[in-house]
Amino acid sequence: MTIAAPTIDAAVSSLVQLHGEGARSAAAAGVRRIAALWRDDDGPAEAFIDFCRTQFIADPDRRDLLVGRLETAIGALGGHLSEIRRTLRRGTDLRSEGVDALDGVLATFDPAPDLSDQLYRQKLAFAALLNLHKPDLAEMLRDGGQWTTRQWLEARIAQSFGARIPAALNDRARQVRHQANLFVSEFHVPVGTLVDATGRRWFEPGRKLIAHWLIREQVRACEGDPDGLPRQRALMHVMKRHIDGTIPVEVRQGSTTQDWDAERNTLAGAPARAVAGPERYAVLREQFHLARAFDAYHPEHPTAIARKFELEREIPETVVERLLEDLLESPVRADLSALLRERLGRPLEAHDIYFDDPGGRGTGAELDRAVDAAFPDEKAFERALPDVLRGLGFSPSDADFLGGRIRVEIARGAGHAVRPGMPEYPAWLRTSRLERSFGWDGFDTGMHELGHNLEQLISTNHVASPLLRGVPNTACTEAFAFLYQSLGGRVLGVDRDGDAEAAFDRQAIETMLSACQIAGPSLLELRLWRWMYAHPDATVEAIRDTTLSIAADLWSRFYGPHFGPDPYHTLAAYQHMIAYPLYLPDYPLGHIISQQIRSFLRGRDVAAETLRICAIGRRTPDAWMKEAVGQGVSIEPMVRAARDAIGRAVRTCRREMHADAGVG
Repeated sequence: MTIAAPTIDAAVSSLVQLHGEGARSAAAAGVRRIAALWRDDDGPAEAFIDFCRTQFIADPDRRDLLVGRLETAIGALGGHLSEIRRTLRRGTDLRSEGVDALDGVLATFDPAPDLSDQLYRQKLAFAALLNLHKPDLAEMLRDGGQWTTRQWLEARIAQSFGARIPAALNDRARQVRHQANLFVSEFHVPVGTLVDATGRRWFEPGRKLIAHWLIREQVRACEGDPDGLPRQRALMHVMKRHIDGTIPVEVRQGSTTQDWDAERNTLAGAPARAVAGPERYAVLREQFHLARAFDAYHPEHPTAIARKFELEREIPETVVERLLEDLLESPVRADLSALLRERLGRPLEAHDIYFDDPGGRGTGAELDRAVDAAFPDEKAFERALPDVLRGLGFSPSDADFLGGRIRVEIARGAGHAVRPGMPEYPAWLRTSRLERSFGWDGFDTGMHELGHNLEQLISTNHVASPLLRGVPNTACTEAFAFLYQSLGGRVLGVDRDGDAEAAFDRQAIETMLSACQIAGPSLLELRLWRWMYAHPDATVEAIRDTTLSIAADLWSRFYGPHFGPDPYHTLAAYQHMIAYPLYLPDYPLGHIISQQIRSFLRGRDVAAETLRICAIGRRTPDAWMKEAVGQGVSIEPMVRAARDAIGRAVRTCRREMHADAGVG
C-alpha cells in the first residue's frame, strides 16, 4: 500500500467535513478500500484526497444513480467483449473451420489485454470501490441469505473489480491457455491398428479417438455387449498409455500400420522403440507456473486453489472436499455395486466406473439409429429445438423464444456451450458428431449443452440486472446440463420405462454413478495442486509420478472395494485437468445439485421450474439452492434417491425371478 495512514485519516476527515458525521463510517471504509489498491503512479497523496472528495457520494439518491450507471457500464463492457472473444475463437473452437496460423493469432488476440489494470488506471474501479462495499466469501455465506436483490447487485458490482493484472501477464495467460486447449483438442489417439488380447482389430484404419472423452465413450458403448469385454480392456490400456505418456511415437503420429497391443505396448509383437513421454504433464506444469505468476496479485487469495473455490465457486475448499468424500464413503455404494454386478452378470472391473445406464436404453448402434431417425445431422437438431422444448413442457412461446436462440455447431474438441454476452445475442451449443451422421454421442452431448444453453438464455433474458445474470458458479449450470441430458431418452422415445417413478429411479442411479465416477478425479486434481504448491520446482516426471500415485491411493480407498484393482490409472484420465485447471469438482457438484433439483421437481412442471430457478440470479450456491429448492447444497437427496431406487430395483428383480420360477 502506498497510501500512508495520515493520508487516509486526512481523506476521511475531509469527507466528514463535506458530508457530516453521519458519513464517517462509510467514508472510512471506502477510503481504506481504495487506499489498499492505490499505487504511486495513480497519483500522490494530494491527488488521492482530491479523488475521494470528488467521487465519494453520501446522498442516497445520488448513490442509486451511481449504482445504475455502473450496472449499465459493466454489463455493456463485459457483454460486448464476451461476444468479440467468442467470435475470434471460432477457428480453433470448431471442427469445420480448420486450424492455421491465423486462427491461432485470432484466438489469442485480446482487444482489452490490460482491462483489469485500466479499470484502476482510469479510476473507474476506484470510484466504484470508494462507494460500494466489497464482501468476502465469509460474509456472503454468513449474511447473504438475508440480502435483498439490491444488496446482491451492489456486491456483484464491487466484485467486478478484482486484482490489478499487468498486460504482459494477461498476454502470457492467453498464450498458455490457448496452447493447453489446443493440446487437448488435438490429442487424438489413432486406434485403427489397435488389437485386443485376442488379436482382433475393432476400428477401421485411420480412426482416431480424442482422449479421454471418446475413448471413455467407446468403453461405455461396449457395456452389455457379450463380445465387448476384450475391446473395453484394450481401450482402457489406450487410456493408460495416454495417462502415463507411454503411447508409442509411431502410434501417436499415425505413421504405423502394424498391430498395436496397448496392454503389452508392442507393435507387431515387438516392444515400442520410443514413447511420447509425459507431454501432457509439461502442459499442466505450464498452467501451474502461470497460476503462480498470478498469485502475487491476489494477496487475499494467494493460490489458484483459493481463487477457484472462494472467488469463482464460492464454496469453501474444505466443504467441497468433505462433500466428495462423504459421497464416496456412502454405504449406498455397496448396494450400487451389487446392482451393477447383477446387471452385467460378472465381477466388476476398473472400467465399470464409466457404466452409467443400468436401465438399459439399448446398444450403442441402436441408439445411433434412433438419433439418425430423429436428427440426421446437427442442423436438423438445431431446427427441431423448439419442438424438443415443447415436448419437454415449455409453452409454445417459450419454446420458440429459447429454441430459436440456440445455434448448434460441431466442436473441435469436447462439447461446450457459450452463453450470450448480452440479450440480443444467441447462445451457442457445441457438440460432436460421427463422420456421416449426428449419432448418440453427438445427441447426448447436445442435450447436456442444451441444459447449459437454457440456463444461459433464461438467466440472460429474465434476470433484471446484467450483473446478476447467470448462476452462482459452473456447478449450478452443470446441474441443468445434467438434468436435460437425463431427458435425452425421453426426447428420442427410447426410454423403456413407462412410468415417472421408474424413470426417476433410473436417473437417480445414473446420477449417483456419474457423481461417484467424477468425484475421484476431482479429489485427485485438488490434491495434485496442493502437492505442486508444496513442490513448486517439481519436474514434469515428478508431476506425472505424483499424479499416478494419488490416483492409486484414491482408488485403493474409494473404488477398489467396489471395482477391484485398477491397472490403468483411471482416475487421472480427465483432460479437463490439463485444459481447465481445478474445474473438475464442478461436475460432481453439478450432479449433486442436479439431483437435488430433480428430487424437488417430482410432481412439478420441469419447464416452469427451470424458468423460475434460472431467473433467481447470482447468489452464492448455498443461498441460490435455498431459494431454488429450500435446502442448501447437500448429498442427502442424491443418496436417498439412489438408495430408494436400488431397493425398488431389487424388489422388482426378485418378483421377476419368482414369476419365472412359477412362484405366485
